[in-house]
Amino acid sequence: MITIVSGLPRSGTSLMMQMLAAGGMPILADGERRADVDNPKGYLEWERIKQLPKDPGCIAEAEGKAVKVISQLLLSLPPGHEYRIIFMQRPLPEVLASQERMLHHRGTATNAANAAAMTKAFQNHLFEVNTWLNGKPNVKVIRVYYHSVLREPKVVAESLVQFLEIPLNVEVMTQQVDATLYRQRSKGNGERVDLC
Repeated sequence: MITIVSGLPRSGTSLMMQMLAAGGMPILADGERRADVDNPKGYLEWERIKQLPKDPGCIAEAEGKAVKVISQLLLSLPPGHEYRIIFMQRPLPEVLASQERMLHHRGTATNAANAAAMTKAFQNHLFEVNTWLNGKPNVKVIRVYYHSVLREPKVVAESLVQFLEIPLNVEVMTQQVDATLYRQRSKGNGERVDLC
C-alpha cells in the first residue's frame, strides 16, 4: 500500500504530512525544499516525485510510506499498487490568496487580474482529478477539509487511523496543528471529512 497526500498547492498537504509523520507513519521526503516563512514547519516533499509522468515506477519507493503528490501528478500514478489517497480540500479563494502571498515573498507575484482564470482552471482540474480518482478500483480516497483539521484535529486524526487501517498516535498528530498558521481566510468555511 502507498499512502499519498494530495490536493492543490497551499491546501494543507504539508500540515497533513506533518501529522502523519508525528503519528508514527514512515514518510518519503528528502528535505530539499526547506522550511520558510510560508511553511515554517517544513514541506516534507520528495523531489523525485516530479518525474512521475516520465518515470511512473519511481512511486514504488513509497511502498509502506506516505508521500506528497500534487494533484496534477495523480493522473500519472501507475497501476499495480494499492493507493490510499488523503486529498486535502480548501476553499479556492484561500488557496489563491495563499499562493499569491507565497509568490510575493519570493518576489514573483503575478497579476491579481488572473484570479478568475485561475479559479476556473482549478475547478476544471479538480473535476478531472476527482473523475479519475472515482474510476480506479485500486484507489481509496478520503477527502479532508483544511478547516476540519484546524477546528477538529482529533476527529480528523481518528478518521485517518480508520481510513489507513494502521495504528497512529492520535494525540501527537493533533499537537501538530497550529491554528496561528491559518492566515488566508474566506467566509463560509466547511467542516467535513468525506470518505469516498
